[in-house]
Amino acid sequence: MRKTVIGILGLLCITLCYFTFVSAEKAFRSDWKLPQPTDAMQSQYRLVLITQELEMPFWKKVGEGAEKQAQQEGASLEVWGSYGNQEDFLKKIEIAIDTKVDGIIVQGLDTESFKNLTKVKAAFHGIPVITVANDVPMSESLRRTYVGSDQYQAGKMIANQLVQDMGTEGTVILLADAHQEYYQKQRVSGIQDVLKSYPNVRTEYAETPDTREQIIATTRDLMNRLPDVDAFIAVNADLAEAMLLEVGRRSQIEPYHIYSFDDGRESLRLMQQGKLDGMIEQSPEMMGQISVDMMLQWLRGETVPLDMNGYLTEIRMLKAMDAQ
Repeated sequence: MRKTVIGILGLLCITLCYFTFVSAEKAFRSDWKLPQPTDAMQSQYRLVLITQELEMPFWKKVGEGAEKQAQQEGASLEVWGSYGNQEDFLKKIEIAIDTKVDGIIVQGLDTESFKNLTKVKAAFHGIPVITVANDVPMSESLRRTYVGSDQYQAGKMIANQLVQDMGTEGTVILLADAHQEYYQKQRVSGIQDVLKSYPNVRTEYAETPDTREQIIATTRDLMNRLPDVDAFIAVNADLAEAMLLEVGRRSQIEPYHIYSFDDGRESLRLMQQGKLDGMIEQSPEMMGQISVDMMLQWLRGETVPLDMNGYLTEIRMLKAMDAQ
């Protein structure tokens, strides 16, 4: 009986060894391949573009450029944002961090809340941040890079055009909003660095809260104090329409030299109506394209680190006659 049991067990062992050998031989045959993942299963970088100004033509072009580049690169891009609501804008950034997107491209906002989100929370989660169009200093935000206009050079360009049109003497009002955004500081610095070379050009810098009524009131007060004013520069393009409304109420607009930038809600319309003598035209679509390209280069390890000084896009001076 014992010999019979041992024989049966031996036969079972031989059978199991045979099937194990056959299975192993099939697994390691040279023509056998692992199943390949489908395109839908392949990893895809998820990016988000976040702006405060979703309805503005300028920011729509930034989004279009970003979407076009993401599609070409095979990345996923979502465009989020608010309609001028800063609290909602910051909440969108926080949501992007919490959902662990691969990269955030964002309109820079020079506030402590914004800097804390990018410098502390995004950095803690290892999520790279690129600022687009509006920058925030790298040391204060830990952004990887900036893509957009050289705002200091844009200020110089607009000041040089003003001197060419007005001459080398006169009174110039620079109107900015009270938030003191970094990009506005850069523009003002460029303007003042040019105009200080002309001792007979007087500049008056003023800030205003950004509601329509307050912009009108500030413009009225400036014109009362400076009745001999010759020129206006709306450093924040969103101030231009209300500023022009008050100037037009006081006198004819034609005698004044009035300039601004193209990132306002009504910038192009004001140019086409001849109410602006000149405007800095930027390259928003290119900003969107380059920001996505740089983000993907960083994520893929192709360009590490990115240039902390930024990737600058083209600007040009657009005269009223060019916009007709």
